[in-house]
Amino acid sequence: MTFVKRRRISLHRGSLALGLMIMVLLTSGCKDKKEVDEEPDSHRETITQIKVAESLGVDVLTNDSGTISFDASDLAHGHIIVKYTGTADKVQVQVEDSKGNRTPYPLKIGSNEAIPFTKGNGKYKVSLLEHVNNNLYSIGLSQDFDVKMSNENDAFLYPNQYSDYKPDSDSVKLARNISDKSASDLDYIKRVYNYIIKEIRYDEEFAKNIPLNYIPDPDETLRKKKGICLDYASLTTAMLRSQGLPTKLEVGYSGEAYHAWISVWTKDTGWIDNVIRFEGNKWTLVDPTLAANNSKSSVKKYIGDGSNYTLKFVY
Repeated sequence: MTFVKRRRISLHRGSLALGLMIMVLLTSGCKDKKEVDEEPDSHRETITQIKVAESLGVDVLTNDSGTISFDASDLAHGHIIVKYTGTADKVQVQVEDSKGNRTPYPLKIGSNEAIPFTKGNGKYKVSLLEHVNNNLYSIGLSQDFDVKMSNENDAFLYPNQYSDYKPDSDSVKLARNISDKSASDLDYIKRVYNYIIKEIRYDEEFAKNIPLNYIPDPDETLRKKKGICLDYASLTTAMLRSQGLPTKLEVGYSGEAYHAWISVWTKDTGWIDNVIRFEGNKWTLVDPTLAANNSKSSVKKYIGDGSNYTLKFVY
């Protein structure tokens, strides 16, 4: 039996930053911008068929005892389904990319969990680790995968552990409702942002005692109307992905502080990075005309060149 040490990661109050890049394209001679609560003259096409990760059961690898399964039936969409039914009290999945970078996923015992491949096409190793004692884990099953996605953004269009939702989830229904009132993808992103900063408040008490390996729940955040930084990020990601907008939930460091931020893709702009930020319990929004009328390098001069930010994980 092989033993490995697991690195603990904790999320501290006021130490997460949520960055969501929003770009509103403005051209000369266009109409005045409408307030977000007003009906637009035109409407974006609302997505009604939600992409979900499914266990198809046609390409499944199991360990000798049958307590671990890796279902790679839907590998072309950038994820596998992992299930654990053994006796360990805690388990974790680690995804290692071709450069040796590892991304951890705490696993819910007994349920199918979607594990994404977020570094694009290429070779990965997936390992399931079973808790033995203290910080020691044993490798229950490990497998190499050669990932070739049908769409390079597929890994960011499906729900996964850190932003989990289903077709009947409240977050999905809300996203559909907001989309119906939106003129375009960019208008929709702006409306989602404005809804969240208006309706969700920062949970000061919970931020003082965040559990180890905390996993957010978008619908629970909606129900409680409050959450920590990762909850904000998870809810935003669910609402954007469920409406067909590839979205990265990114986690890393700014200096010594732990942060989370979001990047989003639209067909008109490609990937948009770092214009809206969440720091502690405060949201800040850069004037969208800055992003619309300037190059990416010019925007970086305004918000900083990003050299103080270190990306660790992408979910």
